[in-house]
Amino acid sequence: MKRKKEEETIVENIVKGALDDLMGEKYAIYAKDVIQDRAIPDARDGLKPVQRRIIYDMWKTGNTIDKPTKKCAHIVGDVMGKYHPHGDSSIYEALVHMSQPWAYRYPLVDFQGNNGSIDGDSAAAFRYTEARLSALANELVADIDKDTVEMELTFDDAQFEPSVLPSRFPNLFCNGSEGIAVGIATSIPPHNLGEITNAIIYRIKHPNCALEPLLELVPGPDFPTGGIIFESESLKDIYRTGRGKVVISSKAE
Repeated sequence: MKRKKEEETIVENIVKGALDDLMGEKYAIYAKDVIQDRAIPDARDGLKPVQRRIIYDMWKTGNTIDKPTKKCAHIVGDVMGKYHPHGDSSIYEALVHMSQPWAYRYPLVDFQGNNGSIDGDSAAAFRYTEARLSALANELVADIDKDTVEMELTFDDAQFEPSVLPSRFPNLFCNGSEGIAVGIATSIPPHNLGEITNAIIYRIKHPNCALEPLLELVPGPDFPTGGIIFESESLKDIYRTGRGKVVISSKAE
């Protein structure tokens, strides 16, 4: 005897409004989701979600500078299974990128094996390479076990992950970041940790200070590969408005 097909209940939900207004509203929601979940770093710890999840997982599993390195395949699989179900290639690329001294002023991952080259060569497959957190990366997760940051459920509600890392140093300023999202993009150059620290101390002591004293402490970006910045006067506008460009010349020997 054949089962009777269950009648589908259709709920009528008509949204009345101008198409251009609705498109703008829904597009903004989508853009915000992309910005927060994938593309643009959080100003508090300077990390994108995939980077934060990698660092947190490595700390959680004891994969730190004071212990032996672990296979990158193990790290990638653990991050993908627990926190970031978006494919192994994006996780491994982020892991490798955080280890490259020509890409990061202060690398957050100590890497063993071929991690690519400044010319754009790919890293070796993750079954061959190993990694652990760098000494400085430990400062990103310092005191995280003391309820210093808000924890939220992972994608499968199986465990918790930090919404942001405590970050004892200003990673966004020191390592910079680049990201392209829906209708928005950012490109923040790296800076010298000592100079940024001095500027922060000065700003704490002089909360209403002008821009000029800070520029004396932080004269400009500090790129990992060096280089000479032209038109240094334009840096004032960049630091004042957050917009602008830097022209760099390299040295060849």
